[in-house]
Amino acid sequence: MTDEVVPGYDERDVSRRTEEAQEQVARTHGDTRSVSLLVLAILGVLYTLYLAQDIILPIVLAIVLNLLLQPARRFLTGRLRVPAALASLLLILALFAVVSGLAAAVSLPASTWITRAPEALPKLQQKLGPLQGPIRYIQEGVQKVEQMMEPSPGPSQGQAQGENQGQNGGDQAKTVTVRQSSGLGSVGLSVLNGTRAFLSKFFTIVVILFFLLWAGDTLLRSFVEIMPRFGEKRRVVEISSEIEDNISGYLATITMMNALVGVANGLSTWACGLPDPLLWGTLAFLLNYIPILGPFTGVVVFFIVGVFTYSTIWWALLPAGIYLLIHVIEGETVTPMLLASRFTLNPVLVILSLFVWDWMWGVIGALLAVPLLAITKIVCDHIPRLTPLGHMIGGSRKGRDAAST
Repeated sequence: MTDEVVPGYDERDVSRRTEEAQEQVARTHGDTRSVSLLVLAILGVLYTLYLAQDIILPIVLAIVLNLLLQPARRFLTGRLRVPAALASLLLILALFAVVSGLAAAVSLPASTWITRAPEALPKLQQKLGPLQGPIRYIQEGVQKVEQMMEPSPGPSQGQAQGENQGQNGGDQAKTVTVRQSSGLGSVGLSVLNGTRAFLSKFFTIVVILFFLLWAGDTLLRSFVEIMPRFGEKRRVVEISSEIEDNISGYLATITMMNALVGVANGLSTWACGLPDPLLWGTLAFLLNYIPILGPFTGVVVFFIVGVFTYSTIWWALLPAGIYLLIHVIEGETVTPMLLASRFTLNPVLVILSLFVWDWMWGVIGALLAVPLLAITKIVCDHIPRLTPLGHMIGGSRKGRDAAST
């Protein structure tokens, strides 16, 4: 839809950082061994993040939540003089209350709509009457292509399969019966394991978030003290302060805009006569955190809801059209105006980051993709050898617009 806007530097820094990136590229020689080691290191990091996601994902999520809650924590501790431990506990309780309230409000209607999801395709085919012929032709063509691509079994292979089927035919019913009887136990065990894993991750996030809010500054101060040189101390302080200020400001701004998008979609669905407007407003709020893929998913979901609600296919397009209009107004006008002086992330790297983090960590990874990419850019901008990479990750919106024109 749009380039994802994140906090960054002023426009006056763009030319200077471009020159630094060019100078760094000129000083870098094409060493095959170094490139190979870098590729192996990246693959090793990705494999570690994927393999150890049970412990790494709660830590990363707690760090991002800590950045989101930093302005509120500083307001409580600085303006209201609330002790740091009490302020951290109050913020965690407030966050837990909001999440629990929304989950309790939307869980029942969400489960109802999920159970009705298998009915969407027959109803959609029924309402797409004039297009049923072309759709059937397309399905037949896809089936023919699949049959052509499947390797045909040889005579000996087909004969062996027939003999095996004949020998095992008498025991097939017994085998099916045994699997069905053991399925209930496996389902119950999987649900129990899933609940235990969720509670374990949730407890880990809460504990780490509390200590980050309470004593995160002490940890940073200790890390700065062990740096051997003054330049390194200053670099660590600059990176940490910039990440905290910019990413927390970005997360607060995006959260506010997503909340307004959720309210607008909830009101529009209520005006259109759709049931459960709170559910659709919450869904629009959450999907707006995921650039490009989130709005696309929202359009599909709102269209399916319209298919269930309205009698004609044209009226079914109304909720999806309103949702798309609200997103275009927010993504193309309001959010760029609020973050006009900030740099933007490269849209190609944004979509690649979405797919990579979604593959590694699922939906939570997709939600964290943009903040993690922005943090990576900030770190690269302060390390001379990584300045070209930071310049590739993001540049100035105005600079790209001027170059394109």
